[in-house]
Amino acid sequence: MTLSLVEIGLIAVIALLLITIAAVFLIPGRRRGFDETLLRSQAELAGRLMQLSEHHSLEQNKIVEAIAEQKLSLLKIIDDKLLQVTQKVGEGLRLSGSRTDETLSALRERLAKIDAAQQKISALSEQVVSLQEVLSNKQARGAFGEIQLNDLVTSILPPSVYAFQAVLGNQKRADCLLKLPDPPGAIVVDSKFPLESYQALRLAANEREKQEAERFFRASVIRHIRDIADKYIIPGETAESALMFLPAESVYAELHARFVDVVEFSYRARVWIVSPTTLMATLNTVRAVLKDARMQEQAGIIQREVGLLTEDVNRLDERVDNLIRHFEQAAKDIGDIKVSSAKIGKRIGRIEDLELDAGSQTSLPQRSSAGGNA
Repeated sequence: MTLSLVEIGLIAVIALLLITIAAVFLIPGRRRGFDETLLRSQAELAGRLMQLSEHHSLEQNKIVEAIAEQKLSLLKIIDDKLLQVTQKVGEGLRLSGSRTDETLSALRERLAKIDAAQQKISALSEQVVSLQEVLSNKQARGAFGEIQLNDLVTSILPPSVYAFQAVLGNQKRADCLLKLPDPPGAIVVDSKFPLESYQALRLAANEREKQEAERFFRASVIRHIRDIADKYIIPGETAESALMFLPAESVYAELHARFVDVVEFSYRARVWIVSPTTLMATLNTVRAVLKDARMQEQAGIIQREVGLLTEDVNRLDERVDNLIRHFEQAAKDIGDIKVSSAKIGKRIGRIEDLELDAGSQTSLPQRSSAGGNA
């Protein structure tokens, strides 16, 4: 505020000086009269300027000192603030560094997992491509179904009740023959399915192609069911039914969902359609039937052995009775022997008594004769 007043005073003095000079130059006639006045004015102006300059210097010094003090205090505050900010920034950088390290380590782990998953996906894609190649070839597709059927059968049933590529009496070769007891008898499992008709149904682009694919699929499956019934159901050799194995659950679901008439035709033809899941349940049922048949066979053996054991027990009873009778007869004989022995003893005693009596009788007459003689 003081600096502004000083500036205003300087501006006023300079304006007054300019007015005076202008007045002097505009009025030449009065120049001489005004010289003294001009000199006095200049002297007064110089004195005022000196006063203003001194006052301005003092005020400016004070202002400079105040500014310097404010600057020092401001610098101190700024230094304190900068120190606090530096400390906070350092702590934040340390925390951020530790969090960054943790994030980077977690990111590296996730990248490693992603790499492993990508490798698995690549391997799986290769396997899917190879599976598509397998399913596109009829022979390879049949081998794929046979391998899957082989794995299911060998993992559930004992080796004595199944045979692969068995030749039947009509010289037809069955993919798998389940040797079950009669009834029901041996059951054939066929693993060759017309999968190309299902592929055509799945790849149908419009309604017309879809209808044509459905007709083709229905006709293919019905024809395959007839072939199985004609080839693998042999009276007197196999059971009255056969199994058609589908290596894909999707085909099984499609049949039962949209082609009920085909499933009913398989029932009438006594060809049971099975998928990997239902075949597993069927094989477990077969194993239970085999176990029950084996238990019945073992029960027959046990019954026969129990009958033989009963005969042996009866025979043993007869022999024990005979032995008891022998023992009783021996006891009776021993009793008789004891009676005879007792009688013999008594007779021996009597004989001894008789001998004693005879000796005494012979000695007495001799004594009497001697006395008589005497």
